[in-house]
Amino acid sequence: MEAQKKTFPDRAALIAHVKSLSPGHDGEPVSDMVGGRIAAEAALAQIDPIAYGASRNYLDGAVTRLSPYIRHGILSLNEVRNHALQMGDDKAVEKFIQELGWRDFWQRIYAQNPDWLWADIEDYKTGFVASDYADELPDDIANGETDSAAMNHFIAELKTTGYLHNHARMYLAAYIVHWRRIKWQAGAAFFLAHLLDGDPASNNFSFQWVASTFANKPYFFNLDNLQKLHAGPVRLSQQ
Repeated sequence: MEAQKKTFPDRAALIAHVKSLSPGHDGEPVSDMVGGRIAAEAALAQIDPIAYGASRNYLDGAVTRLSPYIRHGILSLNEVRNHALQMGDDKAVEKFIQELGWRDFWQRIYAQNPDWLWADIEDYKTGFVASDYADELPDDIANGETDSAAMNHFIAELKTTGYLHNHARMYLAAYIVHWRRIKWQAGAAFFLAHLLDGDPASNNFSFQWVASTFANKPYFFNLDNLQKLHAGPVRLSQQ
């Protein structure tokens, strides 16, 4: 078997090579995310864990975009945590460290209970049973052609960039499960097909948390929540 090419003169050549290996997908957009250790270290150097705690809930908050590097093992959770701790006292960076802790928590749950990844851990707490939910994701969601402009925007961003802000992920997941009554497994698979940071444990158990099959209540959102995504008290550019 011929070994895969590993070095390229520039990014354009790399993209062309990957497209040649992906028949039928050569016309799809390419994320601007750059991989590799050098890019990961540069992204890590730019984080502001203190501002993150104050503004992370807003689309223009000080999010880090480190998750693809963590997902693919280019950066470790320990490395990111230690770097953050050097930038402020424990209280100032607490929220940032907590979010790293959630990722570690989901990984440990998965390691101890691998059969939970695609199975309902508990019953739905929505007044419906699992058989009341559709098994497949409908085309209008897959294509970003729903009746909701906000959901269409999130779907387009997911498919073209491989990234979604955490709250956008929760709102889109809630829309799929609760507004459209589709099983969380279909939504989770859709996310994993497009996310560059698509970690099965974090993704699937978070979907179960939204659905209420791994939580004591379902997660919902309303129009005020959507509007607040753009109305944060701290205006910072995304990193």
